[in-house]
Amino acid sequence: MLNRYPLWKNLLILLVIAIGVIYALPNLFPEDPAVQVTGSRGAIEVSESQLRKAEQALDSRNIPVKNLALENSTLLLRFTDGDQQLRARDALQEALGEDYVVALNQAATTPEWLRSMGARGVNLGLDLRGGVHFLMEVDMQAAVEQQLKVAASEIRSTLRKERLRFRQVTIEEGQIQVRMASSDLLDEAQRRLQTDLDEYQYTQETSENLLTLSLSEQAVREIEDYAVDQNLITLRNRVNELGVAEPLVQRSGRDRIVVELPGVQDTAAAKRVLGATANLEFRLEARRNADPLEVEEFPFRDQPGRTAELERDLITTGNNVANASVGFDENNNPQVNIRLNGQGGRLMSQATRPNVGRSMGVLFIEHKTRTSYERKDGERVEVREPYTERGIISLATIQSELGSSFRITGIGDTQEASELALLLRAGALAAPIYFVEERTIGPSLGEKNIERGIMSIQIGLALVVLFMLAWYRTFGVFACVALATNLVLLIALLSALGATLTLPGIAGIVLTLGMAVDANVLINARIKEEIYHRGLSPQNAIHTGYEKAFSTILDANITTFLVAIILFSIGTGPVKGFAVTLSLGLLTSMFTAIAVTRMQVNWVYGTRRIERLPL
Repeated sequence: MLNRYPLWKNLLILLVIAIGVIYALPNLFPEDPAVQVTGSRGAIEVSESQLRKAEQALDSRNIPVKNLALENSTLLLRFTDGDQQLRARDALQEALGEDYVVALNQAATTPEWLRSMGARGVNLGLDLRGGVHFLMEVDMQAAVEQQLKVAASEIRSTLRKERLRFRQVTIEEGQIQVRMASSDLLDEAQRRLQTDLDEYQYTQETSENLLTLSLSEQAVREIEDYAVDQNLITLRNRVNELGVAEPLVQRSGRDRIVVELPGVQDTAAAKRVLGATANLEFRLEARRNADPLEVEEFPFRDQPGRTAELERDLITTGNNVANASVGFDENNNPQVNIRLNGQGGRLMSQATRPNVGRSMGVLFIEHKTRTSYERKDGERVEVREPYTERGIISLATIQSELGSSFRITGIGDTQEASELALLLRAGALAAPIYFVEERTIGPSLGEKNIERGIMSIQIGLALVVLFMLAWYRTFGVFACVALATNLVLLIALLSALGATLTLPGIAGIVLTLGMAVDANVLINARIKEEIYHRGLSPQNAIHTGYEKAFSTILDANITTFLVAIILFSIGTGPVKGFAVTLSLGLLTSMFTAIAVTRMQVNWVYGTRRIERLPL
């Protein structure tokens, strides 16, 4: 017969529809507002002790918990509404302290059997429901101080190289003060330093043998702009490492950065990675007879009570790391394999070549914020105090000249090594950043957009169904079944690919529904033409109608698909969301409008002789 699919083709179409239904099902299970607690770094674990503290803190404030679970050193607490979630976050942060990251989250309620198959719901954008908004502030003063610190180290090296005797180089009140051995050396020192440090303004005090270097206002502004721009690049790299779809990372004002993570699942990890201002400094261990002014003492990060003295001069920093990966040493302990860029490799080689046999320390630096609560005018106010932690993670003997590739050992565990490698690979922050504001965009803000978006789909679907049933009758039923299948498959694809659905994305779905039924209109109109104008039998008309309409449908969808690709390649944010749903919708509509409707026609008319079709 002309209109019969072989058994394997019917089974294949039904299998595709069944898979689509399975992967679309998770969208019927709404997420729970939740709070997630993890350690601020890999070495800090969440245990039963923190669980009991959390329960006591919530009980003292009469905050009911829907469910509580401790798994893989992560504490997840579920609540019934967003108000309980926000109150719980504040209570837990105050009770557990700064060693733990307390972050808002949305916990999935998808059944285990669906999760075991990799099925998950569609990620909704910030304009609908889901995602986290961070407002971060760049510490401009720290950016300038960091630049002065690098310049001070360079000044010491230059003066030693030129054999100009000096007593000390210090940083005081935003200025570099170089105290020479005698006033006769001031002019020569200034001449030598101006060659490489021409952005500084120089003043001399001959009575104190003092040469002072200060930055001009223009130079300070350039350093601050560079710090914000570099932090923007680093944060984008870190977001990419997290695998967040359609993120927004942009500057806001002079010293602030906005980060929006739509559809993010693990906000605790996002907050820990984005907020970590970790960097490394490589320094030589100080000699026993070293000048006390040229030495700094630091504790070991994971060995309380143990300290070591390192030289103030830096060999290089984490800013010169080109790549970092996790590995294991000969004792199966975690290590971080470092590859420096050209400048870093050259500095490392120059420093280690004459110092084989001495020890080199790796200093780990973290800029954090200490949160406390005070009463002001009868109200409870949150107070944030920035502070810096410095600790040695490795102190090893230099066995031979080091180049651009080497390894860091002595790191706590695999998770901590992975986080350190991620931060170094994504790039070090040019200046510390602090969380000024954190909020989850939930149902309270996106509810109207969700309702209107769903209503637009329902109205569009209803109008299309009414038209098809009234105009094409039985063939209209086939088209409506295919249309519903198309919607299910489109949602399934968005879910399986982890795409983020925004309001423009919903517009793409509505447009897809209209274009999908347009293909069936072309097919049905062609079948009618073959019957009433060319006099073909119903069976031949069905076969010819599908065959001849296919090329027209394909051409129309290809041109639209090309436009969607252009939109995706040059667009940003919501425009990309629209392009994604439109592109996927074109693929699903081609399948349902042709294969699914043809299968239904075959089932009803393919096995019997018919005199006329209800068209």
